[in-house]
Amino acid sequence: MATLYSTHCRSFPSSSMSSNQSVSFPNRFFVNNVSFKSQTHLLQQISVHTQQQDGAIASSVIPVESNNIGKRLSPELLSVTSSTESQGEASFEKDVNGCTVSITVVGASGDLAKKKIFPALFALYYEGCLPEHFTICGYARSKMTDAELRNMVSKTLTCRIDKKENCSEKMDQFLKRCFYHSGQYDSPENFAALDKKLKEHEDGRTSNRLFYLSIPPNIFIDAVKCASLSASSGNGGWTRVIVEKPFGRDSESSAALTRSFKQYLTEDQIFRIDHYLGKELVENLSVLRFSNLIFEPLWSRQYIRNVQLIFSEDFGTEGRGGYFDNYGIIRDIMQNHLLQILALFAMETPVSLDAEDIRNEKVKVLRSMRPIKLEDVVLGQYKNHTRGDVVYPAYVDDKTVPKDSLTPTFAAAALFIDNARWDGVPFLMKAGKALHNKRAEIRVQFRHVPGNLYKRNFGADLDQATNELVIRVQPDEAIYLKINNKVPGLGMKLDRSNLNLHYAARYSKEIPDAYERLLLDAIEGERRLFIRSDELDAAWSLFTPVLNEIEEKKITPEYYPYGSRGPVCAHYLAARYNVRWGDLGLDVEQ
Repeated sequence: MATLYSTHCRSFPSSSMSSNQSVSFPNRFFVNNVSFKSQTHLLQQISVHTQQQDGAIASSVIPVESNNIGKRLSPELLSVTSSTESQGEASFEKDVNGCTVSITVVGASGDLAKKKIFPALFALYYEGCLPEHFTICGYARSKMTDAELRNMVSKTLTCRIDKKENCSEKMDQFLKRCFYHSGQYDSPENFAALDKKLKEHEDGRTSNRLFYLSIPPNIFIDAVKCASLSASSGNGGWTRVIVEKPFGRDSESSAALTRSFKQYLTEDQIFRIDHYLGKELVENLSVLRFSNLIFEPLWSRQYIRNVQLIFSEDFGTEGRGGYFDNYGIIRDIMQNHLLQILALFAMETPVSLDAEDIRNEKVKVLRSMRPIKLEDVVLGQYKNHTRGDVVYPAYVDDKTVPKDSLTPTFAAAALFIDNARWDGVPFLMKAGKALHNKRAEIRVQFRHVPGNLYKRNFGADLDQATNELVIRVQPDEAIYLKINNKVPGLGMKLDRSNLNLHYAARYSKEIPDAYERLLLDAIEGERRLFIRSDELDAAWSLFTPVLNEIEEKKITPEYYPYGSRGPVCAHYLAARYNVRWGDLGLDVEQ
């Protein structure tokens, strides 16, 4: 299969690249407050060709003839600049030497930072996706030296399976860019000291600063206030803040959090991260739909019978019981991860790939959704279970969880979108912990074939003959379409087979972690995969009433054994809408 186009990552010239390489250079790093739409219009006039040479990336940037681009780009350097820059066109060298990015990981001693953020930053560095001048600073209350931080970080760094050359050397180069500063999250003085340290490493360059809040939500505001007032960029660069979920626990607390953020930051500076939006298959969802003619005509109530969004983990809370008990599975998974995927799946075609156009369409979907009724929700909580000689604990066996806790570890819900495209189509969500397997997938079940000539060959259960599109987000990423076909032979025996795109078999390149994509987007100012405040309001407006009703009525969850398929009532919920959960059978993927 031919490759339509090939580009390296949206890369900055990096010290890890050879000097004779030319690269595509994103202007978003250098220009503050330039819309992605204008950048897209400009970059559409540039053809980028990349080829692989002896393990190194050789890129060439070829300008397409255009009067407009000729005025904005230096023919020799092709340096992307903004029309809003009052000093006129800056040369490539000035851009590279005049700017720097300082990334501060607030909460650097925590698990998220160690397991996800630092490894993702190293992967970006290894791929040449970070600018030549950058600094990474860990900030936390723990007392630690630069050497101790580097030692901690080095234990979690790995190189791509398909790119092992110079791995140790690249790790050493990366770790030399990592520093540590100890301080309180609510101390302006400590953040002012951080600002002084960052300026030393920025060495007079225009500073662009990214703060990643890998801390508990109860100290978000203190950290944002101190970072904004005492450590933000003050010499013409940008300041951005990445905020991890949870974004509140209901509409009221979420709105209060947003109001507090906006006392110190503008909406454009706030990057609310949902790492599921950075997953490769979620990123591919709009490509699958909008760039393949065969799918768009089918993407409606006329052909789709139901849509299922399934999330399951084969382990319990294990160390997160105290946190989890305050939120539960609906707030932890359904209100954000699954609902965001649903909005991307169901949205109308956006005007463009501009972040605001895409997020506008997602908000329309969320605002069109019918309020969730309590009778359309099933709750569950895992109990202990013995399998062989192994005893698996119940949720309430966690020492950080109250013995009488009613917090659900499993939930299933039926949701509906009241618009012309999706009217009457049930969107079934299911999420749970301590289930029989680990998976996240979207299953699209199509309607039965009207007047099916071969219904006698399928017997009474026509569901067995239903076409189904499965998008497996994790693990073992794949997209496959279930079809009916004749088994070779003289008789008329029908079989169900899969047209399968298995990513590991099709692509040799290792799939980047979601945090890599999202961190790169935040550095470049690309907001398409981050959640806007009105999206958040619409999402909480949908779930808050039913969450309040569950807590006020003290609904007791159905108990299910650790390692099972979940509560039986989830099957009754699906059956009420004439649906069978698609993950119950074995998928044949040959």
